[in-house]
Amino acid sequence: MSIETAAAEIREEFSWLEDWEARYAHIIDLGKANPALADDEKTPETIVRGCASQVWMVTDVDDGRLVVRAESDAMIVSGLIALLVRLYSGAPLREIETFDAKALLDEIGVSGALTAQRSNGLASMLERIRHDARQALAA
Repeated sequence: MSIETAAAEIREEFSWLEDWEARYAHIIDLGKANPALADDEKTPETIVRGCASQVWMVTDVDDGRLVVRAESDAMIVSGLIALLVRLYSGAPLREIETFDAKALLDEIGVSGALTAQRSNGLASMLERIRHDARQALAA
């Protein structure tokens, strides 16, 4: 699935949520449904630096597409991770660099309600995904 297709689905899903409280509850539900990483995947190498909460991210490449799995010890961050996984996991490597996830999160009313720490953590997670995609393209 392309990132744009996943983004369109997320836009549609969030269009039914009328206020921040509904969006927040939905993000928490997404976080609860986000699959956990195995304990042996939670290593210093998989920690996403720049996040106030603990975030571990594992990426792999399969047939020119990035596979992203991640987990956090904070429920709202887990929900943000679930959104990023839906956007980027399975996406072609070349699409990842050009897609503006921050603009999408602004559009669906998520970014504006995040604390500065959560916004910084989100930026760190996005940068990690882009970095891993660039590394895979360079290999």
